[in-house]
Amino acid sequence: MKVTLDTNVLISATHWPTSVAHKLFLELIRRNVEMVTTQAILSEFTEVLVRDFNYQNHEVEQASGKMLAAVKIIESPSRVNIVHDDPDDNKIIECAIDSFSDYILTYDNHLLVLKEFQGIKIIKPEDFLRIELID
Repeated sequence: MKVTLDTNVLISATHWPTSVAHKLFLELIRRNVEMVTTQAILSEFTEVLVRDFNYQNHEVEQASGKMLAAVKIIESPSRVNIVHDDPDDNKIIECAIDSFSDYILTYDNHLLVLKEFQGIKIIKPEDFLRIELID
C-alpha cells in the first residue's frame, strides 16, 4: 500500500505528538506502508512551520529530518487542475497520481470533497485508521 500525505497531515504528525496524524505516522512506519511526497510538498511543509508556528532553522531541520527518514520523495511531472478553489492543493493530487498511491491522507476540505480521484481514495487520517489499520 502507498499513501500520499498532505502538508497539513505532515504538520500535524510532526508538531503535535499526541495527534491522530502523529499516531498514524508511527503506525504507517511500523507497518512498512510507503509514504510518498514531493519536493514541492516538503517546501510547503517547511514554509508553514516557519510562517505559522515560528520554527527556527534548527527546528525546521529537525522536523524535516524526521519526516525525510520515513517518506519517499518522488518526482511529480503530472499537472492537474482539479482543485479550483485552492489550486495549490493540486500538487497533492499530482503526487498521488505519479506515485500510484492508494490514498491521499488530508484534513483539507478542498481535497476531501473530492472523496476519490482516479481510484485514489481521499480521506482523513482518522478514517484511514478505521478502515485500513484495524487488526
